[in-house]
Amino acid sequence: MISSFVDRFGLWSDEQQRLGRELAARIDTGEIETLRFAYPDQHGVLRGKTLVAAEARKVLWDGVNLTSTLLLKDTSHKTVFPVFNSGGYQLDGLRGGSDFTVVADPSTFRILPWAHKTGWVLCDAYLADGQPWPFASRYILQQAIQKLDKHGLDFVAGLEVEFHVFKLDDPHLALNESGQPGTPPGVSLLTHGYQYLTELRYDRVDGLMELLRTQLQALGLPLCSLEIEFGPSQFELTFGVTCGMAPADLMVLLRSAIKQVCQRNGYHATFMCRPRIPNVMSSGWHLHQSLRRKSDGVNVFIPEADGGTDLSATGMAYLGGLKEHACAAAFFASPTINGYRRYRPFSLAPDRATWARDNRAAMLRVLGGPGLAATRIENRVGEPAANPYFYMASQLLSGLHGIEAGLNPGPSADAPYETPAAPLPRSLPEALQCLRQDTYLCEQMGQPFIDYMCFIKEAEIARFNLEVTEWEHREYFDTF
Repeated sequence: MISSFVDRFGLWSDEQQRLGRELAARIDTGEIETLRFAYPDQHGVLRGKTLVAAEARKVLWDGVNLTSTLLLKDTSHKTVFPVFNSGGYQLDGLRGGSDFTVVADPSTFRILPWAHKTGWVLCDAYLADGQPWPFASRYILQQAIQKLDKHGLDFVAGLEVEFHVFKLDDPHLALNESGQPGTPPGVSLLTHGYQYLTELRYDRVDGLMELLRTQLQALGLPLCSLEIEFGPSQFELTFGVTCGMAPADLMVLLRSAIKQVCQRNGYHATFMCRPRIPNVMSSGWHLHQSLRRKSDGVNVFIPEADGGTDLSATGMAYLGGLKEHACAAAFFASPTINGYRRYRPFSLAPDRATWARDNRAAMLRVLGGPGLAATRIENRVGEPAANPYFYMASQLLSGLHGIEAGLNPGPSADAPYETPAAPLPRSLPEALQCLRQDTYLCEQMGQPFIDYMCFIKEAEIARFNLEVTEWEHREYFDTF
């Protein structure tokens, strides 16, 4: 008897099998006419295929085949590893542009409210022998979560995400504007800058905010607030806490949803950290994190009433781990060249590895206290373009090292821009160097994975270094 890919390799839990049958039944009733199989790639960008209902029903247990070169691309979608010669990327199962298989995780299924009878499901990547693609985004985080499971703890995170939305004036789709990447769209502002939390400016974009609110809530995302941020056309959304894989899954769906909804309605949304517009303010992604006991659901970061500390002993050790590995983990928090434009003193963005009690200038901001269920650590170092799976995995592994080694984060930095501390990397090449030098993170995340990501990012940096920037032209063209 022929068995499915899922059953042959035992890829689904009993709960996933049940949810898979429920999804198949919804397809059978005609509720879904197309199903998008979405795979978060090495950059946290969703790729995949859309299948009509009958075909989607067939492959739920067998997976969808994709070209393995998708695993070898940089952010311009260029394949940066040689594929068809002996010097190519020699991981078994990826030679010659062969296929790999993405298998739906039915627990992630959603109906897309903006697309006609369209379902969406996140997928995990497997090689032909049923082994996970070892560098897959979701797999990397799953491995980190399994290490946390041994301590009887759950990872809990809340998202605070800044981004820009502009009016789309010109999509720049002329023949001469194609390329890798193509010409960015022409846009204009929806709001002026430095309007932080002003109700009047919020009301001026109420149409956009209502559009995003209705669509994100229809997706079932735990949206808490919609805010006007500092810069021109800059906004912020916050979300309630979720657990385990869910915060990272939420982030990739959120980014994709906002970009799709905006595009369909004459807007351009970007999660690029620092767009090149006048008076711009950089966008950050603040990750709020804590740990919860599996046995009783209690937040283990909550300090004792008479303990005299800002966090419990477990929380302080976790904080010590985040601080210890901050410079290396910066690569995963800010994986783009542009993300390092944000790190500057006195800008509400951190420039060094410090922690402080409720101080927005520190990299690690401790919130809560005795008896407060929301006690947590806010890491303010991330950019909204980060791959959320790699970012959260680096946080978990760093914090776990702190717990297991009993690391002490030292005293609170009440003047974070003046306190002596390890400076955060000021460029992507510097971040790569810091990562390579962190033997603990390299070991925990796997040296082959670190080498793979560094290779891709070094190709991106090499392309950047070949470009003549406007700054160079302005600085030297007339003077010399």
